[in-house]
Amino acid sequence: MIQDPTRLQALVADIRSFVREHWHPLEARIDREDDIPPATVQMLRDKGYFGWSIPEAYGGLGLSTEELVRCAFELSQASVALRARVGTNTGIGSEALVADGTEEQKQRWLPRMARGELTGCLALTEPDAGSEASNIQTTARREGEHYVLNGTKRFITNAPLADVFTVIARTDGGSAGSDGLTAFLVERSAGLSTGPAYRKMGQAGSPVSDVHFENCRVHASQIIGGREGMGFKTVMKVLNKQRLHLAALCTGPAIRMLDLAMEHVSRREQFGQPVANFQLVQAMIADSRTEIFAAQSMILEAARARDRGEEVALSASMCKYFASEMCGRVADRAVQMFGGSGYVADFSPIERYFRDVRLFRLYEGTSQIHQLNIAKLALRERSGA
Repeated sequence: MIQDPTRLQALVADIRSFVREHWHPLEARIDREDDIPPATVQMLRDKGYFGWSIPEAYGGLGLSTEELVRCAFELSQASVALRARVGTNTGIGSEALVADGTEEQKQRWLPRMARGELTGCLALTEPDAGSEASNIQTTARREGEHYVLNGTKRFITNAPLADVFTVIARTDGGSAGSDGLTAFLVERSAGLSTGPAYRKMGQAGSPVSDVHFENCRVHASQIIGGREGMGFKTVMKVLNKQRLHLAALCTGPAIRMLDLAMEHVSRREQFGQPVANFQLVQAMIADSRTEIFAAQSMILEAARARDRGEEVALSASMCKYFASEMCGRVADRAVQMFGGSGYVADFSPIERYFRDVRLFRLYEGTSQIHQLNIAKLALRERSGA
C-alpha cells in the first residue's frame, strides 16, 4: 500500500542519492575504524531515517509495510552498517511499542526514537535462548511498584550504543516456554550494563554485544501494554513485520554486489574481450538477476498482504528464508566474477560485502528454523487448523 506516491518517490530518490554520494565513499573508512562518523549519524537524524515506520502522530513518517520495504531496498545497497544504525529504530527497537504500547508509553519514547535522539534495540536472545526463543531465563521479580531484572542477553545489535531496550523476561517463575514472558521498556539509566562490542566476521560499524541485568529495577509502568505475560505475543508481532523488513534489507546488498560485478566483468578483458562476453559468466549474471527479482516480488506481495491486514507469518518466513539465502548465493557469484580481485580487500569491496552478508542467514531465525517454520505453517494451512 502506497499512501502518498509523490512523497515515496521523493524519499526513495533522497535515499538513493545519500547512499551513492555520501555513504559509498565512507565504506572503507567505516570498515577500518569500526565506527560511523558522528556527522553522518546526524545527517540520518536530520533526514528522518530513524522514524520511517513510527506513526506520524509520534513524529515519524508512518510508512506502510510496502513503503518501508521499498525504502529498505534502496538503503541497503550499501555496507550493512548503514541500515543497522537506523534499522533497530525503524524495526525491532520500536515496533513492540508501536504494536502494543500504551498511549503514555508511545508518547514517552516514540518521538525521541523517531528523531534519532534515542537508539532502541530488542534484547531477546540469550546464551540458551536463540533458535529456541521461548527458552528465556532472564527473570523479572515483582517488588511493589517495580520489577527486579536479572539475566544476560546475547548477540544484541546496537546494544553498546542503545539508550532504550525492549527486554523479554520471565515474570512467572513457575512458567515454561512462551508462557509467563513479559516485554519491558528498559532505559540504560535503569542500571543495566553492556559488554564490549564483539569482534565479528563482518558488519564493521554495527556494534553487537551482551546485555547484563543485575538487580536492575524497572517500574511496572514500563511493561509494554501494561499487562504481564504478553511478551511472546508482542515479539511475534514484531518479528513478522521485521522479517519482511529484513528480507528487503537482504535484497539491497545483492543488487549492489551484482551491479559491482557487472561493472567489473564489462571492464576487465581476458582472451582479447570483456569477461562479460563469456557465457558462463553471463549465466551467473542471469541467475543472480532472476533471484533478486524473485525476492523483490515475494517481499512486495507479502508487504501488501500485511498492509491489507492479512496474516503473513508464513509469507514473512518464506521471504526471510529465500532473500537471505539468495543474497549469499549472489555474494558467492560476485566473488567468482571478480576472480582474485573479489578475494583481496585492496582491490574491491566484494570481499567485505561477502563477509557482511553471511550473518543474514543466521539472525532473526536461521535458515533451518525458517524451513521448519514454513513446513509447519504449510501443513497447518493444508489441514485447515
